[in-house]
Amino acid sequence: MSLRQSQYDIGLDKTPANHVPLTPLSFLARSAAVYPDHVSTVYEGRSFTWSETYERCRRVASYLSGRGIGEGDTVAAMLPNVPAMNELHFAVSMAGAVLNALNIRLDAPSIAFQLDHGGAKIILVDPEFSSVIAEALILMKQPRPFVIDVDDAAFSGGKRIGEIEYETALSEGDPSFKPRMPDDEWDAIALSYTSGTTGNPKGVVTHHRGAYLNAVSNILAGNLGQHPVYLWTLPMFHCNGWCFPWTVAAAAGTNVCLRKVDPSKIFELIQRHGVTHMCGAPIVYNTLINAADAPKGAKARPVVGLIAGAAPPVAVLEGAESIGIRLTHVYGLTEVYGPASVCAEQPGWDQLAPDQRAQLKRRQGVPYPLEEAVTVIDPETMQPVPRDGETIGEVMFRGNIVMKGYLKHAKATEEAFAGGWFHTGDLGVLDEHGYVIIKDRSKDIIISGGENISSVEVEDVLYNHPAVLFAAVVAKPDKKWGEVPCAFVELKDGASATEAEIIAFCRNHMSGFKTPKAVVFGPIPKTSTGKIQKFMLRTQVDSAKAISA
Repeated sequence: MSLRQSQYDIGLDKTPANHVPLTPLSFLARSAAVYPDHVSTVYEGRSFTWSETYERCRRVASYLSGRGIGEGDTVAAMLPNVPAMNELHFAVSMAGAVLNALNIRLDAPSIAFQLDHGGAKIILVDPEFSSVIAEALILMKQPRPFVIDVDDAAFSGGKRIGEIEYETALSEGDPSFKPRMPDDEWDAIALSYTSGTTGNPKGVVTHHRGAYLNAVSNILAGNLGQHPVYLWTLPMFHCNGWCFPWTVAAAAGTNVCLRKVDPSKIFELIQRHGVTHMCGAPIVYNTLINAADAPKGAKARPVVGLIAGAAPPVAVLEGAESIGIRLTHVYGLTEVYGPASVCAEQPGWDQLAPDQRAQLKRRQGVPYPLEEAVTVIDPETMQPVPRDGETIGEVMFRGNIVMKGYLKHAKATEEAFAGGWFHTGDLGVLDEHGYVIIKDRSKDIIISGGENISSVEVEDVLYNHPAVLFAAVVAKPDKKWGEVPCAFVELKDGASATEAEIIAFCRNHMSGFKTPKAVVFGPIPKTSTGKIQKFMLRTQVDSAKAISA
């Protein structure tokens, strides 16, 4: 670094007048000031304006602060896509704390690990998940967090397990509470857990700067414009809803909340509220396409959709167009705030035949507008591979939309950032236009319905079955989910087991979406040193079709 000062350094310093840390909290404040009466949120007969949402967030932040929540503290949430989940993306940060949005599909042991590891001081719970949270709290090794129930009139069942209900806590907060803005835009804003190649997930720490920039990138890449009407088909727990709580605030749009994916409900909401945008995994769109009451042709309202996960099947891209949804493929990981690359469309694509257009739109693409770079690099030389569509390397990201690192895991962070790039573990190629195309997953992660599944975690469960000698899990193509786990099992001499027994055993020991959907019995191919040759198993089930053209 040069110590020489130029004329542009002398007397030209950063001051509060010309340098403010970037934070998505500013989006909420602006929309509340500029569009106070514009509807910010609608859900099951309730609606809020941007000024009301701003006040509600300040009240919640005030309540959290009153309970001693501040800088460096973690607030967890086990909630579906209800207004409270959206509000917490602002309120927790306003108190100076970090939001840990929990995957509502997880089982109690997984939740207990994350609460312990992240050091959650408070957890907000929807009644649907009260039982699994109650079990997780018993399994925790650290002190139990303070529990706040978030009731939902749209859900019948469950029970309260907390000390106070969300609306009551909110009413006790100060509406004039002054939000605590970050002293440094590098300050943490969220903690999200992601599956790796080991059973215990890693805690991804993201910062205010990245959240701010990716929120704006979403507007640009998704063509949101001003005042979009955004339907929450994407889980808000998933990479903080791909940063869309902050994106919608930046665009002063309307959040149309949705508790669960229900095709009839989705079509109703699209028509009633004039939905313009949505996001989701291939399974969401495939469900809509195949719904009996799906509107076709002129009856369909035009909607712009972002799709991510495994490369979407051509049938999904074509089918979505038939029901009015124009899809754009994005790609990313939790470590890059969700989507951080986009298959940017080029002039002339609309004139192509549907199948040709779909093939082009399946690529992982180019950097997001505010991401510095995404490319395919030879991990040995750290040089980009040629744009020949054949030379395989590792997909890597670089820029401001990359995590701070893994919580309490310096070694993994250092490895992830080796050579000045974030290593995704995904293997791919570059086509002649510089678009990234994923060919395989070096970490053996299976992407099913947009969720990451660690094959090693599933294998660990299989090895606990008394009849299993060797086990290996790979991705198997699936029309509904994109990919599903397929287990290869070699039984012990004299032992017996059926496919149904193996699947039932796994379902009893892990979350349902991680459970193998098929089991293949027989000798598992190994090297001379005993290492299982997974590439042969992938070939056997044709797994490459789930993630490549």
